[in-house]
Amino acid sequence: MSADDHQLIAECLQGETAAFGALVRRYQDRLYNTVYRLLDNAEDAHDVVQDAFVNAYQSLDSFKGDSLFFTWLYRIAVNTAISHKRKQRMVFSIHGGRNGEALIDPLDDSAAARPDHALEKADLEQRIQKALNQLSPEHRTVLVLKDMEGQKYETMAEILQVPIGTIRSRLHRARTELRELLQQDEE
Repeated sequence: MSADDHQLIAECLQGETAAFGALVRRYQDRLYNTVYRLLDNAEDAHDVVQDAFVNAYQSLDSFKGDSLFFTWLYRIAVNTAISHKRKQRMVFSIHGGRNGEALIDPLDDSAAARPDHALEKADLEQRIQKALNQLSPEHRTVLVLKDMEGQKYETMAEILQVPIGTIRSRLHRARTELRELLQQDEE
């Protein structure tokens, strides 16, 4: 754990809530990006991240410091997102936005960008997100953590509290399932 995180946690445990605010500011964007990829809904992602920070604050005295604070926080956020996704499992929506618009990263609007390239990119992103939505929470989580967030196997195992072998197995199955879903979508 970084000395700075350690100091902020100590201050927070002594009743200085502003110290926890500093931790929130430090990690909220990274958590939001991961949770958003897991849930594919901006409002739900905001709610889950907020719930994760509330849970972390209430459980801060149980943080032992064996791992990085961010890893501990990440585990709380991912578990909260998985729980939320399970509750929402029966609701399947192709459209992620309020008015049916797709939630896609902004496109490259530089002069060098080809219009057909932008359309292809948007279509691919939409197809990938649709396929991700069809995966189980366990498979979707490992794909997001490894392939989108670039997490190491050891960190993923710690976050999800499963052995590295389980991470590798889930990742292999998730990639295979995602590939099959994308191939079916092309047909």
